[in-house]
Amino acid sequence: MGTTVQSTDVMARVIWGTRTELKVVLVSLFLSLTVGVPLGLISGYFGGRLDRLLVLLMDAMLAFPFLLLAIVIAFLLSGSIGRGILTAAIAITVAYIPLYFRVIRNHVISIREESYVEAARAIGARPFTVIRKYVFFNVIQNVPPLATLNAADAILTLAALGFLGYGIQPTEAAEWGYDIQRAVSDSASGIWWTALFPGLAIVLLVTGLTLLGEGLNETINPVLRKRPTIAVELPTAVEAGETP
Repeated sequence: MGTTVQSTDVMARVIWGTRTELKVVLVSLFLSLTVGVPLGLISGYFGGRLDRLLVLLMDAMLAFPFLLLAIVIAFLLSGSIGRGILTAAIAITVAYIPLYFRVIRNHVISIREESYVEAARAIGARPFTVIRKYVFFNVIQNVPPLATLNAADAILTLAALGFLGYGIQPTEAAEWGYDIQRAVSDSASGIWWTALFPGLAIVLLVTGLTLLGEGLNETINPVLRKRPTIAVELPTAVEAGETP
């Protein structure tokens, strides 16, 4: 894959950048699920003023473009905890918490009046016991496909942060967005490979995560799930031993 103007191996940067991307995506997904899913469960089940307040807060966050919100969070955290992997993960986390909140809340609202939930409340089960035993496992199946698709989008957000100069510092870790930003000035001199291979890595990883998310959705969703069919041949009257 050649070297950069600073005599840095492009292949090594791409490989180490893969580790950086996966670390940031895993940490951001973990934080997003840890915050968004419980808030969606509580808001959808209890309703009332708490639900209206959380919906107003999440809608306000959704009003901002994801990239703009991530840039603001990364800029605010850069002075306190630096511009490392944790800062990038938190910036992406804040942008994706409302998505998990809305999905879980809407699903909880649709099943909180089901007969099995009413029966659990009728026998005296506490609200958090009902949420943990009867509600959670009936709404969580929508999260894995959404999380995989958001992981692909998080790769693009992290690359955009690095390209704009708000991502991970080059002294902290290798990052594809920063490599592409540095390669822009090299392309005028005919050095094209320093931008090609990090960009190709972004395309391949995003495509792979997107296909994984689509596959999980088709596997988990009973509406889209394809079941094998077996042709059944019924015996004729003669084969069954009956007189014609």
